Amino acid sequence: MGVALLWVLPEMAEFWNWTIALAWIAGGFAVLWITDRYLYPVCPSCSHTHDHDHTHPDHDHAELHGFGLPLLIAVGLHAALDGWSVVAAGGASPGASHGWAGLGGAFVLAIAVHKIPEGIALGVIARAALDSRNSALLWSVSAELMTLAGAGLEIVLAPYLGPTLLHVLLAIAGGAFLYLGAHAVHGEWKRSGVGAAIYPAITGIAGLSVLRFAGRMG
Repeated sequence: MGVALLWVLPEMAEFWNWTIALAWIAGGFAVLWITDRYLYPVCPSCSHTHDHDHTHPDHDHAELHGFGLPLLIAVGLHAALDGWSVVAAGGASPGASHGWAGLGGAFVLAIAVHKIPEGIALGVIARAALDSRNSALLWSVSAELMTLAGAGLEIVLAPYLGPTLLHVLLAIAGGAFLYLGAHAVHGEWKRSGVGAAIYPAITGIAGLSVLRFAGRMG
């Protein structure tokens, strides 16, 4: 949420204006909300539609029969979008001279941090859905490696897309980050109460604001 509000939104407003930037950010948020609510969980490994309390490696695998393949495909696409967003952030930022120290660096940090709980959740669910630990590990790593594939695809296609389309895609990615952050805060709020959800979120956003300020000063 901090990356979307403190890095992506100001950079998009600098390229367009605040009204257009807000519209594209809201569009990215709306796309993920509609997809998550009516089509398929955008982050299946941390979805509110799945009961993590009963997803344990020692439980009967038939409990999640047929769940593994859709999960891995969705996470692979999610990871590819992560990789695309990181590379696009490095190249689309108006402050190209400070590139990765600014918007791109924020995306790298945010994606690296969120990959840790996402990967753990994916591994646990894949273990319950697949036949062995080795197959769960192999397929989970393969799904997360799609991050590199997404980054490579952006590098190949970026010269043909133009700066406006790159900023559109980046703004949509920012809206997606905002939705995923709100999704995580809401889920924690329901499980553990308002304090457990709000205080870590505020701390994370405050930390990113300091990094944002330091990057501008540098």
